[in-house]
Formats: sequence, structure tokens, C-alpha cells
Amino acid sequence: MLYALLRSGMIQGRILLLTICAAGIGGTFQFGYNLSIINAPTSHIQEFTNETWQARTGEPLSDHLVLLVWSIIVSLYPLGGLFGALLAGPLAITLGRKKSLLVNNIFVVLAAILFGFSRKAGSFEMIMLGRLLVGVSAGVSMNIQPMYLGESAPKELRGAVAMSSAIFTALGIVMGQVVGLRELLGDPQAWPLLLASCLVPGALQLASLPLLPESPRYLLIDCGDTEACLAALQRLRGSGDLARELEELEEERAACQGCRARRPWELFQHRVLRRQVTSLMVLGSAMELCGNDLMYAYASSVFRKAGVPEAKVQYAIIGTGSCELLMAIVSCVAVERMGRRVLLIGGYSLMTCWGSIFTVALCLQSSFPWTLYLAVACIFASILSFGIGPAGVTGILATELFDQMARPAACMVCGALMWIMLFLVSLGFPFVMEALSHFLYVPFLGVCACGAIYTGLFLPETKGKTLQEISEELHRLNFPRRAQGPTWKSPEVIQSTEL
Repeated sequence: MLYALLRSGMIQGRILLLTICAAGIGGTFQFGYNLSIINAPTSHIQEFTNETWQARTGEPLSDHLVLLVWSIIVSLYPLGGLFGALLAGPLAITLGRKKSLLVNNIFVVLAAILFGFSRKAGSFEMIMLGRLLVGVSAGVSMNIQPMYLGESAPKELRGAVAMSSAIFTALGIVMGQVVGLRELLGDPQAWPLLLASCLVPGALQLASLPLLPESPRYLLIDCGDTEACLAALQRLRGSGDLARELEELEEERAACQGCRARRPWELFQHRVLRRQVTSLMVLGSAMELCGNDLMYAYASSVFRKAGVPEAKVQYAIIGTGSCELLMAIVSCVAVERMGRRVLLIGGYSLMTCWGSIFTVALCLQSSFPWTLYLAVACIFASILSFGIGPAGVTGILATELFDQMARPAACMVCGALMWIMLFLVSLGFPFVMEALSHFLYVPFLGVCACGAIYTGLFLPETKGKTLQEISEELHRLNFPRRAQGPTWKSPEVIQSTEL
């Protein structure tokens, strides 16, 4: 991706690359980072919860109540993400893409303060509230960052730039795993500092993002500011010829003329958006229900059964995060060469294959001890397959399949759906593992197969097309009996999303 950016012009490459890094470090990086750092201090926070309760009441908590409090602390993160996803659409339209990302850091600062002083205050409730706030921050950034980058990038690099969100997510996961090592901030006395370290990427974004341009599409189509749009394009593209891109933006602006920004529930009411909404729902759900998070959760126990020493398990787990980071980088390069459909179909198909082998290996582990090593290999292979396609391409869908007036609402729907699915998987996985034993991955095999089949049959390829060309193609697919059809317009002219 870096080579492609620099090849397209030094100024364009530098500004666009800085925009990607500034948006990503305080955006999806925070999501991955806060998702993984909570694993290292698990036992320390549980001990702190029990000690705090005993100091208050004189009685210790029972083991199942300690586990319940811990489950609440963990589950408040996706719950906050759901609230953040619902907040993202109105913020993106009211404040703009860039300002929304900056304002979003308020939640991070408040959470870091709560985490840092929780032990001194003797309050595990502060940890709960902090997890809720970083969840809200993650929900906002995961929706607005791909929108901001997708609207700022040229069409030749739009897929690669939007895929950078997946790179920062994987990078955040790996960094959280590394920082949580016992040799760093995984020490029993350092867990408040570990949780509060989310302030660092937030501060980096606050220092860098204000120096970079707003989305040109937002400035022209939503704000009607042609001069600001041209200035942003000149900074992002350099001194090259911008006439063609300005013409495309004006065409999209004309298509949206007289339309108001759509509300989330309106996406389900109009036939003109039927294929887009269906694709968003099916593939967004598939990404969270495909079993990738299960592989992360099951990795430590499989590593232990395979004979990995307890002291080395934490390093093996870092390897799983590194695999996803590696493949996110590869897919970022491949997405503009191979296309979105190929990566999605290939990723889900390979996950189906590795999941089947993983199930067989678990079933045969009592008869053939070497199959545990095969199960370990399948964990890495499945995470690699997830990283090459579903991890990044799914996040592009809301940006590419919807026009400017529907995009914020689509991001809200997609974000809310994915956070709800993540919450349900986190809540239900222990019961699935207990009920199905060695066959625990079978339900996820069906999800992976359905994701590959749906992509092959119904998802159009968007590689190398402008957003206006994609909208016209989807209109033809939604109304196959019409050779050409007018763009659907709402009777009202309102430039805001109402909830």
C-alpha cells in the first residue's frame, strides 16, 4: 500500500499516508488494543474486585459472583460499542468525519482517568464505566474511520486505503498482547496503568489529525463548500489535474441533489437499497459469527494441550495476532488487484476448510496425540484466512455500496449489527463449547459456507469503480427489468440525520 501511495505522487502519498495513520491510531487501533489488553490482567482485576468487596462488607465474594462481575466488565465493552455505533451516524453528519474522530477522544480520556485511579479509589465500578466508555469510542471510530478514509482516497486506492482499518485493528490486537506481557505492564501492580495506556494513541490522534484535511466528499456534497473541497483535494492529491475527480464529485452531488440524509430505519423501507442492505446484514453478521473470535478464545487451551509450556503460551498467543496483522497487510495490497469478491469468497472458503480439519483433529486427539499439533496449525491457518478477506473487506461495504445520503445510516446499521453479534458470541460461546464439545466449530462452518455462497451469487464487484458508478450498477441490479431508472429522491431537503 505504501508503495502504491508513493508511486501515485510524493505529495499525495505523504498526506494520504499521514491521514491514514492519524485516523487509524486513534480509531480501529483503539478497538483492537482495548479488545486484547483486558486478557492479561484478568486474575489481577478479579482479585482486586474480591478484595474491594471484602473491605466494604467484611465478607468475600463467592467465586461465581467474582466471575459474574468480571463477565460484566468484559461485556460492557461491546455494549458501549453498540451505543457508539448508534452515535456515529449523527456525529458524522453534524460534525463531519474528521471532527467526529477528534471529539470521540473525549470518551478515551475519561476512561483512562477512571482506569488510572480505580485501584486508589477502591472502586471496581470505575473499571466497568471505563470499559463502557472505551467501547463507545470504539463503536464511533469503527464506523467513521472507514467512511472518512474511503471518501478521501482516489478510486484507484479506495479499497486499499479503506482496508487499512483492518491493519490498525490487527496492529492494536498485537500491541495489546505485547504490552500485556508480564515483563511489561502485565505485572500484578501495573494493571491500572495497562488499562489507562489507551490514552497514548488517543493523544497521538489529537496531536496529528487536526493538521490534515476533511473528507472532500463531505465538504462538497453535505456542506456545499466547493472551495474547501478543492483545497482538501489539492492537499490529498497534490498539484495534478483534479478536473476529472471534481467532475465525478459534481455528478454524485447532482444525483444527491434534493435528497436528505436517510435515517437508519429508512434503509429497510426502499427497494432501491434492497441488495445493499441485504449484503450488509448477511456479510456483517458472517464476519462476527464465522468463529474467528472462537479461535482466539480456544488458542490458549489448545496450546497447553499441545505441550507448550505455560510460561510460553502468552508468546504463542501473540503469534495468532501477528498472523492476522500479516494477512491484513497482504489483503491491503491484494484488494485492488484481485477485487473484493475474490478475497471474501477465498477467505470464507478457506475458513470452512480449516474449520473442518480442526473439528476432525479435536475428535481424534484421544487416539492420535499428534492431531493436537494439527489443531494448532488450523488455528493459525484459519486466522490467516480471516485476515486475507473478511476482516478488511467487510468494513468497506458500507462505504462503497451506499451513496452519500445513505452512508452514515448504513454505517450505523452495520456497526450496531456487528457489536450485537459480538456480544451474543461472547455470551453464548461457553455454552456452545460445553454442549458441542469437539464439534463446537460446526455451527461456524455453516456461517463461513453461507458467507462464501452469498458473496459469489449476490455481491457485485466494486474494484476500480467510482462511488457513483457503483450506485448506478446497484440500481440496475435492484430494478433488473428497467434499462435505466431515475435516482430515487426523497421529497424533503434536510441535511441531517434525525434519530
